[in-house]
Amino acid sequence: MGRLPEDLPRNVHIMKTRSTTILTVRHNGQVAMGGDGQVTMGQTVVKSDAVKIRRLMNDRVLVGFAGAAADAFALMERLEAKLKDYPANLPRAATELAKEWRTDRVLRRLEALVAVVNDEHTLLVSGTGDVIQPSDGILGIGSGGNYALSAARALVANTSFSAAEIVRKSLEIAGDICVYSNQNLVIEELQEA
Repeated sequence: MGRLPEDLPRNVHIMKTRSTTILTVRHNGQVAMGGDGQVTMGQTVVKSDAVKIRRLMNDRVLVGFAGAAADAFALMERLEAKLKDYPANLPRAATELAKEWRTDRVLRRLEALVAVVNDEHTLLVSGTGDVIQPSDGILGIGSGGNYALSAARALVANTSFSAAEIVRKSLEIAGDICVYSNQNLVIEELQEA
């Protein structure tokens, strides 16, 4: 079994992977989630067309992830299992994932954030045990998440754009500002109940 990062000598440098802007907007009966495609290692772009948005539960749940890709995929698999355990209760499934993520010895080393939405709920799930539902239905994560979040809030308050248009324009703004984001966007939509 390989050594874990805290077991490595202090002089060993681990290249930090940075990437992503994920944004979800709930607006006027619509829900949209989008993400950029950039993945960087250190100061180098290693991929520009990664897809960081997934549909789960027969396309009724959208999941976006920011952080280490392998960690995010491991978390998505766990989330999908929790959704099967609690198919009609996204907050419960997310809470169970957060509890497991925080308490499991292996899982708690995972470095990622997960945004998850269905027709009723928008949630942020983290490895510190957080399950947060934004009061305005707008959630941004990743390196450019705060830029996209700010743009989305301004667009919601001052335009008549659809949720998907707001996500697209906000991600474009974030891609212009954040060096860890780009303009290669994937946008997915759900209809609210």
